[in-house]
Formats: sequence, C-alpha cells, structure tokens
Amino acid sequence: MASSRNVALLRGINVGGNNKLPMKELVAMFERAGCTHVRNYIQSGNIVFDAPPARAKRIPQVIQAEIERKLGLRVPVIVRSEAELRAIAKRHPLFALGAEPDKLLVMFLAGEPGKKEQAALDPNRSPPDTFVVKGREIYVSCPNGMGRSKLTNAWFDAKLATTSTGRNWRTVLKLVEMCDEEPS
Repeated sequence: MASSRNVALLRGINVGGNNKLPMKELVAMFERAGCTHVRNYIQSGNIVFDAPPARAKRIPQVIQAEIERKLGLRVPVIVRSEAELRAIAKRHPLFALGAEPDKLLVMFLAGEPGKKEQAALDPNRSPPDTFVVKGREIYVSCPNGMGRSKLTNAWFDAKLATTSTGRNWRTVLKLVEMCDEEPS
C-alpha cells in the first residue's frame, strides 16, 4: 500500500528539562515502527513521517509503548495526516476576529469530544483568551501569552475526556512546510 505523509505530535517532552527524549532516538523509534522519511522539528516532539495509512493509524500506540518501555515515560502521541494538517492551517477561525498570529495556537485532540463535553467548557474561564472547538482541534488565542492562560491541557483534557497537545501557530505552519519537502 502506498505511503502517505503524516505528522506526529508528542506531548510534554523536553519541556523545562523534563521528560528528556533525544530527537535522534525518537526518529529511530519511528523508523523501527516501519515509517520512512522521518524527520523532526525542534526538540519538543514534532515528527513528520511517511507510512501507509493503516500503519500511521497505529503509530500513537506503538510509539507510546516504546517510549514507556525504553524510558519509563508516559507520553501521549497524536497523529494527523498531511491533508488534515493542511486543512487545520487554512481555517484558524480566530483570524477573522483579528487575533495576532503569534498569539495563536492549536490544541490537537486524541479524540473528537461529544456535544455534552463541549458544552461543559466555560468560554469565560480565562479572559481575554478565546477558543473554538472544531472536530479534533481547539483553536486558541491568548493575547497575554499562553503562560498566563487558564486554558491548559489539563483543563481541556478533563472537560473533554480526551488528551490534547498544543502547538503555536508558527509551529503548525512549519510542519505544513515540512510536509512539502521532498525526502532526501
């Protein structure tokens, strides 16, 4: 079966000196899992890789298990296809409200939350921060910076009964750009 390009987003590695995972080792894990043209972007767990769709679907479980076995770390892994990532990059709904690109991020969710879970989100939790849930993504604007926001992974995970990992807008666009690169 033909391979397709994908992006894996790992949560909470190499942040603040915690959960150290060398990118060279992470790339090797993806290669051992049968992925090709594997490359990383920065040290916080962004991997672009090629794999047949069925294999790409299994990658979160395979990589999570290997990281836990080798390093004793529980690290969520969320995968999006190139097409999904491109669609995400084209539709940040908060641009229409005048949000500044350097204050935007996307929270990628492991599963799509139900209407009941979405209704439990308080839109006034962290003013002036705003968010919009669309499918398996949450589009966020934090005018005062993410470090001051109460819109955290823990809060979204608890309310939506899923796992999230966030990327700033610049990183989202860079990962799209990396999807365009021809394998060397």
